[in-house]
Amino acid sequence: MKKLAYVLFAAAILLSDLMCAHVAYVYRSMLCGIEHMGYSAPANTAFLFAIPYLLGIAACATVGIILYRKAKK
Repeated sequence: MKKLAYVLFAAAILLSDLMCAHVAYVYRSMLCGIEHMGYSAPANTAFLFAIPYLLGIAACATVGIILYRKAKK
């Protein structure tokens, strides 16, 4: 169980890195799109893409903590 907890902690860290990269890419795309292609959505909507990542990070961290505490007993 301890190994699975470590895998979930690693998954949470990986998800946070992927979230940063994806949101930054979408944010940059929206800024360029607003200037050159006339998108109507503001660039701040790119941060809505972070919500699923945050839910995944929270789930991985929560289950990881639970498994780590069970393995400790």
